[in-house]
Amino acid sequence: MGIIAWIVIGLIAGAIAKALTPGKDPGGCLITIVIGIVGGLLGGWLGQAIFGVDAMKGFFHLSTWITAVVGSVIVLFLYRLVAGRRG
Repeated sequence: MGIIAWIVIGLIAGAIAKALTPGKDPGGCLITIVIGIVGGLLGGWLGQAIFGVDAMKGFFHLSTWITAVVGSVIVLFLYRLVAGRRG
């Protein structure tokens, strides 16, 4: 997948992660994209390490989106922990 696909997946996965996890989030659209991209990478790595699943098959594969959203939820949770301590 190209960089544009990673940004699109990151934006959508980050937005879905924010919708799934209620609460106030510091940051805007750029933070959402970063959380989604990092979450997609984390989700793909965890999916392969734990389940042996290759989640990076392509843009339209369901496994790519599921791992990106799950990873984004994890990264968002960690981000809230770190940002909450500073505020």
